[in-house]
Amino acid sequence: MKDIEERLNELECFLANQDKMLEELNAEVLRQSKIINALVDQNKQLMNAMKDGLVKPLSEETKPPHY
Repeated sequence: MKDIEERLNELECFLANQDKMLEELNAEVLRQSKIINALVDQNKQLMNAMKDGLVKPLSEETKPPHY
């Protein structure tokens, strides 16, 4: 009977660790998702600025006077 209790305790510990790891991974995925969404928004803003002529490609930028 003790062997069964030990195995059950091991399984409960294993399951608790798996649950904790799953929560941590989920939190990381959510964090990365927020970062990705912010980067997508920034990219859209830059693309719109380029279309509106507010931002030019580096090759079209005027060089500073010290060149």
